[in-house]
This record gives sequence, C-alpha cells and structure tokens, in this order.
Amino acid sequence: MKIKLIIEKFKESATSILPVVGIVFIVSLTPIFSLSQRELILFLMSAISLIIGMTLFNIGAGLSMTLMGDYAGSSLMKTKKITLILAVALLMGILVTIAEPDLIVLSQQVKDVVNSETFILSVAVGVGIFLVIGLLKAIFKKQLATLLLLFYMLIFALSALLIEIDKWELLPLAFDSGGVTTGPITVPFIMAFGVGIATTLGGKNGNENSFGFVALCSVGPILVVLLSLILSKGTISYTLTDYSMDAMLSYGLMNKILHESINVFRALGLIFGFFFVLNFFIIKLPFKKILQIVIGLLITFVGLVMFLTTASIGFLPIGYSLGSQIVKSDKFIVIGICFIIGMTVVLAEPAIHVLTSQVESVTGGSVSRRSMLIALSIGVGIAIALSVVRIMVGFSIIFYLIPGYFISLALSLFVPPLYTAIAFDSGGVASGPLTSTFIVPFMVGACVETAGVNNVLEFAFGVVAMVAMIPLITIQLLGFRAIVSKIVRDRISMNRILRADDNQIIYFE
Repeated sequence: MKIKLIIEKFKESATSILPVVGIVFIVSLTPIFSLSQRELILFLMSAISLIIGMTLFNIGAGLSMTLMGDYAGSSLMKTKKITLILAVALLMGILVTIAEPDLIVLSQQVKDVVNSETFILSVAVGVGIFLVIGLLKAIFKKQLATLLLLFYMLIFALSALLIEIDKWELLPLAFDSGGVTTGPITVPFIMAFGVGIATTLGGKNGNENSFGFVALCSVGPILVVLLSLILSKGTISYTLTDYSMDAMLSYGLMNKILHESINVFRALGLIFGFFFVLNFFIIKLPFKKILQIVIGLLITFVGLVMFLTTASIGFLPIGYSLGSQIVKSDKFIVIGICFIIGMTVVLAEPAIHVLTSQVESVTGGSVSRRSMLIALSIGVGIAIALSVVRIMVGFSIIFYLIPGYFISLALSLFVPPLYTAIAFDSGGVASGPLTSTFIVPFMVGACVETAGVNNVLEFAFGVVAMVAMIPLITIQLLGFRAIVSKIVRDRISMNRILRADDNQIIYFE
C-alpha cells in the first residue's frame, strides 16, 4: 500500500473531523456550554481515534467494498438472466442492510417504541425490494424522477393515513429510517454495484444509471416502516436513553469494542459471504483478487470499529450535552451554532467521501468534489438549523417535508437527470453514523430541555429525515445553475455573432 495514499486519506479525514472538534472546543470556552476536564480529554481522544478510523475505512472500502459491488453488478448483468439478477439483488439488499451500523444505532435509541429486530428487518426488506426496482429502472431505461414522484406520492398518502389513525408521533421515525439505511457499509457497495451495472449496460444514459440506487434504497424503508406502523397495534411509549458519558463507559471500553466488533463483523461477514458464493458460481475472480478484497475488508473492519466505538463513547454524550446546554441561550445564537455544526458534521461522514469521489470519477470532473461538498455542507447546515427551530416552536415535521419534497421533485423536472440522481443519492448518504451518534443526541438534549421528555419522539426525531431531504434541493440547484449559465453563455455568443461588423466578413467570388 502506498504511503502517499495513506497520508492523503489521513489528511482528508483530519480535515473532516477537526472542524467539528474545533466548534465544540470553541463553544466550550463560552458561558453557553461547559465541559468537565474528563469529558474534554475523552472527546479529544475520541476525535483522534475517529480520524484514524475514518482513514482506515476509506482505504479499506476502496480495496474491498467498491470492488465487490462493481464486480457483482457487472458480472450479474453479463449473465443476462433477469430472474437470477433480480433474486440476487433482493437478497443482497436485505443482507447488506440487516447489520448496517447506522440502522442499529437508531433501532437501539427507539427500542421502547418499536421492536428492534422487527424494525431492522422491515427496513432491510424495503431496501431489498427497492434495489430490485433500481435494477429494473436501469435495465428498462426509466427516468428516476418519474419513479421518485410516484413513490413519494405514495409515502405522503401513507403519512396522511398514519396521522388519521392518531399515530402522528411516529412519522419522524418512519422518515428517519430512510436516511439511516444508507451508511458506511451500504453506500460503497450499492454505489459500486450501480456503476458496474451502468458500465455493462452502456448507452447514452450510462452516467445517469450509475446513480439513483441509493436514492431508491432510501425510499423503500420509509414505505415499509410506514406500512408496519399503520398495521401495528398497541400503545406508544418512549423511554429516554441515558446519554451520559458515564453510561457510555459503564460497560467498559473493551466490552464496547467487542460489541461494535460483533456488529461490524456481522455486517462485513454477510456481505463477503454473499460475495464469496456469487464469486464461486458467477464472477470467478482469481485468488489474488480475492486476497486483496479480504485485506481490504480487514482494514475496513478495524477502521469502522474504531469509528463507531469512539463516536458512541466520545461524541454521543457530548452531542446530548451540547444540545441540552446551548438551547438555553439566545434563539438566534442557537440557530447559528446549529447551522455551523451541520456544515461541519456532514464532512465527517465516511460515506460522503465515497460518494463525492464516485461522482467526480463518473462525471469526468464536470461535477467536482469541491462543489458537491460545499452544496452538501450548506444543505445539512440548513437542515440542522430548521430542525432546532421546529423543536423551539413545536410543529409537525410534515410542514417541512411536504414543501421540501415538492421543491426537490419540481426541480427534477428542470435539471439534467444526472443531477437529480446524484442529489437523491446525496440525501441518503449525508445522514450517516455521525448524524446518528452526534446530531440525534444533540436534538434529543435540546428537546428535553425545551419541550420535555414526552415530546422527544415527535420533535427530536426527524432530524435524519431533514438531513436527507435538504441536500436534494441544494445539489439540484447546482444543476439548475449550470443550465442557466449555459443558456446565458449561448445567448452572449449568439449576440456577439449577430452584432458582428459586416466589414469583418470575407466574401469569396
């Protein structure tokens, strides 16, 4: 492995994590937020571990997850057996999602509301079904915008039904389920899977077909969870999780590492086991390639265990404490801090860097990593700020979601299909493990202090859905700006030609 690559990934990770650390540290120097010396030391140690963990994850994902997804997608399409392709995609979507760390984190925080196993299985089935729909979209060359419009109409119809049967408190949880499915395990695999399929299919829509799989896999869980919540019986109860640092450390560091190791091993084991069977019967890679993938998986395993362990120990309690303390200060200061936190936290999501690299590669640099990161940062900053406003004022998340998705779906009618596909993929990817372990506790802390424990389910949750929604608008605005710029340039060029002096025209006799 090249030292240059390691240094590059380390710098990338440090650039992502340090702004979050800097904001927490700066705010801790003000009267609105205080940290004990012990908490500050543990937080800084966690930040260092996060940087190392993200570095290893990014390196390992490139050597394993991306390759497995690419090989699986391209090899399956070459068989030209549609039934086999769809069956494998369904099973792959379910297995990849079952042990997604983001999903596990969310399920543990709402285990008193819905059964964790049932919740995870419902979400996994949703991802599997919609990965199949994504495949059919690519094969039959259907527009992503049309499918999204159809499914979001169905989502809001089911949302209205959930409200009608007096289960409106669960609506934010249903929308959050779509955001947490597309995390560090799922995104590299599914995105590479899409690229492999698009490359094999070819055609003029090859770039567009490379994206959209993550977007559809975010829709599926929302639909399935809404259906399961509508059909479920019983009363709604929510018990506040103990977010204190003492509670996080009560199990012991080694036990925490072991717990996260089991979760990550199960996730990676399911994916590799599935890929190994697929390779034996269909792909047939040489031993050298398999060995490279195994080494990459080991690196991914170590990096992800470090990331998740230290995020839950150092960042989860600090997030809760920060939210519960700063919400007591001036409202405009709180909103401003939330905007800045949102802008920086999205940079620390591991899967964001996988997505932006994939986008820049597939589009040949026409959509740069820099423009993507700026748009995502602004979008997530707005999402966090709007979420805390909702907690302060106290209104249903539906007043954000309906106009937000209306705007994003309306923009999809005017911007190039590639931008729509990238935007809806970005929405799912932006809500990763740091959102689950830092932003969700932050909102819970703010809600407990402002609206009380009884309103946490309704007002604190839903932030993942907001983080997943706002980038849909900001990324598509990039595409809209590109169209407008092109039209302006073309008009200027045409006007120059029309205004040209006739004397400059050369006549030939």
